[in-house]
Amino acid sequence: MSASVLITGAAGFVGRYVAKEYAQQGYDVIGMGRRFFPDYADWGLSAWHEADVSIDRLREHAGEPDEIVHCAGGASVGDSVEHPRKDFCLTVDATSQVLEYMRLHSPNSKLIYPSSAAVYGQAKEVPIRESSILNPVSPYGVHKLMAESLCSMYADRYKLKISVVRLFSIYGVGLKKQLLWDACNKLANNETTFFGTGEEVRDWLHITDAAHLIRLASIQASTACPIINGGSGSGLKVKEVLALLRVLMEVDKDISFSAVYKDGDPNVLLAEPSKAHGCDWRPTVPWGKGVEEYVRWFR
Repeated sequence: MSASVLITGAAGFVGRYVAKEYAQQGYDVIGMGRRFFPDYADWGLSAWHEADVSIDRLREHAGEPDEIVHCAGGASVGDSVEHPRKDFCLTVDATSQVLEYMRLHSPNSKLIYPSSAAVYGQAKEVPIRESSILNPVSPYGVHKLMAESLCSMYADRYKLKISVVRLFSIYGVGLKKQLLWDACNKLANNETTFFGTGEEVRDWLHITDAAHLIRLASIQASTACPIINGGSGSGLKVKEVLALLRVLMEVDKDISFSAVYKDGDPNVLLAEPSKAHGCDWRPTVPWGKGVEEYVRWFR
């Protein structure tokens, strides 16, 4: 009998690729979330349940899976700034529902929680280690940190096996938000002025590499609730990213920057990935190749 995994938020960008990763490893993959997901089977899921993530719905649909990957939650810094209460419910309340369900009904399941580098905020040391000071600068980051704290508490007090992966700048085909999506849309309209100065640094990780790390993190899940940085360890300035996009999008105008910053965006997010390497993991998709793939999909 194959091992089973429940993926909450499996219709989302990260959830879909995590589902495919587990399916390719022979797992029976069950998904649930608030979105309509008619092509769930194409992503490796054997079943999809359109439902809120709650204790009752988890009892109804999940059973006692070997693993749970809790991808459901708020997914945008900008939305969290505009709607902080909504983001709290999507991230913190949903995580508490999953943890309570595990405590009461599925204590032998492992939980992998994909968190975010947004918990670090304006980092005082670079590259950022898992032990670095946590100083989130957006409601999104605050809520991810609150969800992490709940995971740590349930692992310690109720002896649940949990691991946390703090994802940095994830990208790939299908992502319709954040820098690549916004930039491609602007460049397609011959708009070449962008926020910030271009000197901002991000650690880019292709979604297939992120999904692979999330699955491997299940091996580390324990009552100690280990935290693993999900980043490549290589930083790129925003101006370098936009320069490549301009070429791939065949735009003649030069890129310029407004020096106006978006609320909640740190200047530098660069991972120190040695713990991820300890999971026998390395990124496999080169940045340039991944961006070329993204632009082909966009166009």
